[in-house]
Amino acid sequence: MHLSLQKFFSFLFVTLYALFPLNTTTAFAQVATGKEAILEERYPQPEVKFAGGVTGLPDLTYSFIPGYRALKLDLYLPPGQPTGARPLVVYVAGGGWAADRPRNAGAIEDFPDVFAGLARKGYVVASIRYRLSGEAKFPAAEHDTKTALRWLRSQAAKYGIDKNRVVIWGSSAGGQLAGLAAVSCGDAKLAPPQATGSGATKVPEESDCVSGAAIWYGIFDFTQMGAPPPPPNANPANANPNAAPRPPGGNVTFLGCQAADCPDQARAASAVAHIDANDPPFLLIHGSADRVVNVKQSQIMHD
Repeated sequence: MHLSLQKFFSFLFVTLYALFPLNTTTAFAQVATGKEAILEERYPQPEVKFAGGVTGLPDLTYSFIPGYRALKLDLYLPPGQPTGARPLVVYVAGGGWAADRPRNAGAIEDFPDVFAGLARKGYVVASIRYRLSGEAKFPAAEHDTKTALRWLRSQAAKYGIDKNRVVIWGSSAGGQLAGLAAVSCGDAKLAPPQATGSGATKVPEESDCVSGAAIWYGIFDFTQMGAPPPPPNANPANANPNAAPRPPGGNVTFLGCQAADCPDQARAASAVAHIDANDPPFLLIHGSADRVVNVKQSQIMHD
């Protein structure tokens, strides 16, 4: 006997229903009211299990601004039930402000396992996405970084986060965003604005201050970018004096201008322009032969 595909699925559904009757009193049978409730997609939050009992919660939405993609983060929770509030580490990925890389970094093969390793030590770890330079110019990505900090604090009770022990960590372009966030605590000019429009999420009324910052090869002064050092053992005599200048870097796209042509914008995006005695401690890590970001950037921040 040959059944049509439609009849087959009808038969399958009837059989399953007979074996496993649907409980119409569950949440799936609740009547939605209001346009937003009806249109909202609902599905259980997936969990990823890492070694040592760490739980990963990927793609949690922390912000939605109409006209842009939803901004999400990955959360890594320590093993077991929290017995108290735990410190939070927030990672801001690099990528020249033009690439979305919250799950990888440089030569590290399995970056999520690095985050999970921190979580195994008792830290709650978040790795965030933000608007890229092709989507919006500065200060959009900085607003997103601060919004993520505020959102995570607003979820402190749910995820066992200590609001008073928050450290930000960033690399390269993400180091610029993380470093600026660390030194601009309470700066009204860089505070994330409330978005408007259908479906816009609210920026939580929480602090975006941090207790410390760990920055890998970050950009701290857009007015002093300079060229990276030559490769080791390079022979200056072989340099071509007629070579075309290097094209503008990602910083031009990020700022929306050449730093020399928009000094106010360049200073606003530079952590060194916001330093004061109230800033948290910094850990700066930068290779002296870095071929992408000149090591002088970290030296300027240190000095």
